[in-house]
Amino acid sequence: MNKSLTRRQALKLGLTTLAATSMPLATAFGDVKYPNGPIRLIVPRPAGGVVDVVGRVWGNQVGAALDGTIVVDNIGGGGGVIGTAQAARATADGQTLLIGSTSDLVLNPIIRPNVGYNPVKDFAPISIMAVSVAAIAVNASLPVTSLKELVAYAKANPGKLSYGSAGAGTMANLAGELFKELAGLPEIVHVPYKGAAPGIADLVAGHIPMMAANVSDSAIELHRAGKIRLLAAASERRVTAAPEIPTGAEAGYPDFIAQLFMGLFAPARTPQPVVDRLAAVTTQVMADKDFQAKLIAQAFEPVPDSNPESARKYMAEEVARWTPVLKRTGMTTN
Repeated sequence: MNKSLTRRQALKLGLTTLAATSMPLATAFGDVKYPNGPIRLIVPRPAGGVVDVVGRVWGNQVGAALDGTIVVDNIGGGGGVIGTAQAARATADGQTLLIGSTSDLVLNPIIRPNVGYNPVKDFAPISIMAVSVAAIAVNASLPVTSLKELVAYAKANPGKLSYGSAGAGTMANLAGELFKELAGLPEIVHVPYKGAAPGIADLVAGHIPMMAANVSDSAIELHRAGKIRLLAAASERRVTAAPEIPTGAEAGYPDFIAQLFMGLFAPARTPQPVVDRLAAVTTQVMADKDFQAKLIAQAFEPVPDSNPESARKYMAEEVARWTPVLKRTGMTTN
């Protein structure tokens, strides 16, 4: 799911210029001469969304460490497929990198038969940098204050509930379908939107009673203002930016876990010394408290201890976990 930022907000965050001048990190890594010019960072989503924000924050921090310039290339379209496929076909020299997500590297290859890339064979994972947690939200007028009360209300009023999401085939849609499956509420109708913003607007206005959406700073503000209620976060731990929201397990559904990961990937066959250098620099960046604070301010959960091996394992686990859910629900994309 993408969360939109205005140009003014992006400028305040310092995310539009990536000739980085941030934390001083070591620029030497063995005898590797890297980079050999500007690094192209493909973000397979429009500017301003969650994947774009994480990519720009990362680029702003590591440019100085690599003694080079990182240029973000937003390639939207195809639900992330177009940009991801271009990254897969790029020369494997480390000069082109990808900020990939669960949608691009897990969901799309399962749902869509011909995406033009194989996420396992075509990419070398470097790091999972952050996750965006999904949640179940309801309109403030709905007479429920917890997930259990929502389930009871739905069962007492069969056929009366629908839920919105950022679009068919998104992590938000997947979170909604997982909740329906766990709660035994197959009759709840999905209403796909073209992004989260119009869905949240309709939720606030009362045009839809319920929404599956990734937790964002704007959603937290609406929750705290009493305009919507965030009933449960689909994660093992409470969201750092909104610790008042219970987890799925605390709400009675321990298997309600739906998170959008965002990570750094290189084309497969990128020289191992280059992958190692990128991993080392990213590990240093992820340990920086200021960097973590920038992610948390946007309601992301930083993943400070990721590396190429753990990133590959995490991706494999996500594929194994979501494949049967996607097949049971028959989910498709917009």
